[in-house]
Amino acid sequence: MSRRRIGVMLLALAAGLVVLSQLAVAQKPADKTPWKITGQLEEACSCAKACPCWFDSKPTRSMCSGNQVLFIEKGTYGGTPLDGLAVGNFAQSPEGKGMMESFGKWNFSYLYIDEKANPEQRKALEAIGSTVLPMAASSKREIRITPITRTVEGKEHKIVVGKDGTYSGHLIEGGLGGSSKIINPPGADPLHREYEQGETTGFTYSDAEQNWNYQGTNYMFATFELDSVQYEKFAAGLAQKMQ
Repeated sequence: MSRRRIGVMLLALAAGLVVLSQLAVAQKPADKTPWKITGQLEEACSCAKACPCWFDSKPTRSMCSGNQVLFIEKGTYGGTPLDGLAVGNFAQSPEGKGMMESFGKWNFSYLYIDEKANPEQRKALEAIGSTVLPMAASSKREIRITPITRTVEGKEHKIVVGKDGTYSGHLIEGGLGGSSKIINPPGADPLHREYEQGETTGFTYSDAEQNWNYQGTNYMFATFELDSVQYEKFAAGLAQKMQ
């Protein structure tokens, strides 16, 4: 094997270790306060369905511009109840890069916290949101307190995040009936171990110096049961992969 080829292989390995290191740091809980949440994930992005970023591939467009919202049915952070609250994230990968390969260098990662939360709940949602929806993926980070709502009319789900973002989407039917599901994609974390695949009817966003306006793009829906123990194990597993 040539010296040049060995050098290229070593550079690729080093790049992979950097990504894993960033993921491990981002997913490491900020403190040891135990938490647990159950509810639904609503997610959309600018890629064609299904989003290639979860398979560590290049985005459909030059960048992947996306949103995730956790609608919490039941939840606690230590002794703080979180029932009926929501927390979301808008983020974007750099040009020509997928979300996984550019982790830590995203163009921005903004966290949106439900305005219905009291001060103690807001701190809890910030801690959980920063772990499950990692703000550490970018050096450009902001936190917003804003209304977050969802309406369901028939098969259509509509999510509104303050005055800045809105999208609606519906699930697509699988070839053998029922909805299409994706299980354990290469980029899976505890939140994305399994999700149902759909497409957007519309998707807009105007914060972070952005002006998104998409339709017919990737939409995802999932139910979740998450807790701090899962994410501690997830971070430990990533650290082990680094070694």
